[in-house]
Amino acid sequence: MHTSEKELSDKRQLKKFLNAKVDFYNQPSFIKDDPICIPHLFSKKQDIEIAGFFAAIFAWGNRTTIINKARELMQLMNMQPHKFCLNHTSGALKKLSAFKHRTFTADDLYYFTEFFQQHYSNHDSLETAFFPTKGMTVEEGLNHFKNYFFSFEHLKRTEKHVSAPMQKSTCKRLNMYLRWMVRADNKGVDFGIWKNINPADLICPLDVHVSRVARQYDLLHRKQDDWEAALELTSNLRILDKNDPVKYDFALFGTGVMENKL
Repeated sequence: MHTSEKELSDKRQLKKFLNAKVDFYNQPSFIKDDPICIPHLFSKKQDIEIAGFFAAIFAWGNRTTIINKARELMQLMNMQPHKFCLNHTSGALKKLSAFKHRTFTADDLYYFTEFFQQHYSNHDSLETAFFPTKGMTVEEGLNHFKNYFFSFEHLKRTEKHVSAPMQKSTCKRLNMYLRWMVRADNKGVDFGIWKNINPADLICPLDVHVSRVARQYDLLHRKQDDWEAALELTSNLRILDKNDPVKYDFALFGTGVMENKL
């Protein structure tokens, strides 16, 4: 299809605008008001992974509440989530019995803790739970993770807290978590500690705020917010930056939430 000079000019303007927004939000000052501040409390890789995972899973609703509940959980785990999960006793688990965040209850937390104990008893990093081998796509990795995560005895209700592309979900929270773990740009926000997947292959986290802004900027045309929409948005973001498309999450989220341009 022939691309007109006006369309090329519009794309260049959009890229310039979004890059400026990325530069504005992708700064250490962004951390304190975002759930990513929770894994930033830690320096040990496994603590970062576990703290980040809980912060991402809790990430729906009010951001202040999300941060406070994730910090509360880390304190219940003695600010050593890896050690707590790996070595917890039945007595230690009782400390978690009153914990609740929206529909995430102590029963769910017990299973998550049990999963981490099982996984970290055999693996050094949570990365292998998503990407046991190099060359997997994010879609393959997220589907694999869902199956692996619930491969131990569990309550059916707990399954709602972990989404997967095979359910047509946008997987917003897990894609956000992957952004935190995989992107490495030395700006101080994302960690870049996982290497089995390239930042170029990440999928943009898609929620109601991001999707509205993306449609406003003609980056998303699909009507419903689902896995296909996340793929479409990311494909269009790759046109702007093929090596790091998900950096534009900062721009779209910042415009949609921080500036309330909904």
